[in-house]
Amino acid sequence: MSETNPPATTPSAPAGFVVAESATARARRARIALRGLQVLLALIFGIASAVPKLIAHPSAAESFEKLGWGSAGMYTIGALELAGAVALLIPVLQSVAAMALGALMVGAFVVQIAVMDGQYAATPIILMVPLALIAWARREHNSELFRLLRPRG
Repeated sequence: MSETNPPATTPSAPAGFVVAESATARARRARIALRGLQVLLALIFGIASAVPKLIAHPSAAESFEKLGWGSAGMYTIGALELAGAVALLIPVLQSVAAMALGALMVGAFVVQIAVMDGQYAATPIILMVPLALIAWARREHNSELFRLLRPRG
């Protein structure tokens, strides 16, 4: 027989009333979930996408040859994906990294539709959704980044 826990109540609350979860607890869980999403995307872009390009895996090399971009294009895209993956984990760069990777995914979508017959066109679109969420949720870091980059004079 399973045991269930009754809803949380406080001594001052009348019986049967559930006390609302505090806003700080919800905000903390949202920050943790967003950070987990960033780590997951960093792993996807860093390991699943960039590494095959950077080690010239035959599947990646074949795709870039079909595009006519050759190894230079493959290494460039791989390096951009790896840089974006690392930047997703650096607080001041999170939003900018998500926007840059999102732009890279727009390009990947266009290439999938125009050159690759759209076979994997859904993948960049699917990745754009969490990247847009991260870019929006971490947007307060943009002003901090601009402040760090502003020339001092």
